[in-house]
Amino acid sequence: MSPSKPSVVFAHGLWADGSCYSKLIPVLQREGHEVVSAQNSLDSLEGDVDAVRRALARVSAPAVLVGHSWGGFVITEAGNDDRVAGLVYIAALAPDVGETPQDLIGRFDPPPLFAHLDEEDGRIWIARDGISDFCGDLSEEDQHLVWATQISANAPVLGATVDTPAWKSKPSWYLVTAQDHAVVPAHQRFAADRMGATVVETDSAHVPMLSQPEVVLDVIRSAAAAV
Repeated sequence: MSPSKPSVVFAHGLWADGSCYSKLIPVLQREGHEVVSAQNSLDSLEGDVDAVRRALARVSAPAVLVGHSWGGFVITEAGNDDRVAGLVYIAALAPDVGETPQDLIGRFDPPPLFAHLDEEDGRIWIARDGISDFCGDLSEEDQHLVWATQISANAPVLGATVDTPAWKSKPSWYLVTAQDHAVVPAHQRFAADRMGATVVETDSAHVPMLSQPEVVLDVIRSAAAAV
C-alpha cells in the first residue's frame, strides 16, 4: 500500500458486521489504501470504541474513520484518537455531548423500521417484515441475506453517550440517504449541518454501501484527498 495515502478504517452499524463494506474494501485496497473494518460486538459503546481503536493500530496513520448508522456514534468517540485525520458519516448518528441514540431518534418522526423490531433476552433484532425498511433498495434475495445474517444489538446501547464529539475538532463528511427508513433523512441533514460536514445526498435506503457503493466510495475518496 502507498504510504502517501491515508488509511481507511470502517465501523459498522447495528444488525451488521464488518463485511457490510465488502464492496468498498477491495476497491480502496487497489487504489493504494490500507483498509481495516472493525468487528463491533454491538454490546456497548465502550466495547465498540475499543474495537475501532484496535483496528486503527493495524494500519498506518493518518486514517479516515468511516461509520455507518450506529457506527457514526462509535466514530464520534473513537475519532478523538490522534491517528484519525477525518470522519465520514454514512446515514449515521452523530451525537453531541450527553445525547443518546434514543434522544437522536426521538428528535424527529419515528423511523418506520422501529415498528418492526423484536427484543429477546435484551437483544434487538429486525423482524422479518421490517427488512424492507432497512435495505429496501436491494434485491429481494439480498434483503433475505441481510436479514438472515444480522447481528443483534444489546438494548442498552440505545442509552449510550459520548464524552467528546470528535466532529468538533476533526473535518467531517456526511452521506445523506434520502429514502432512509432507519435513520430518517431529517435527522441526517440536521446532524450534517450541526457538525459543518461536507454533505453529499443520494437517493438510497439505509445501506448505500451495498446498493450504491460507488457513491460511498466517492465520498471516502474526497475525504482521503482532503486529509
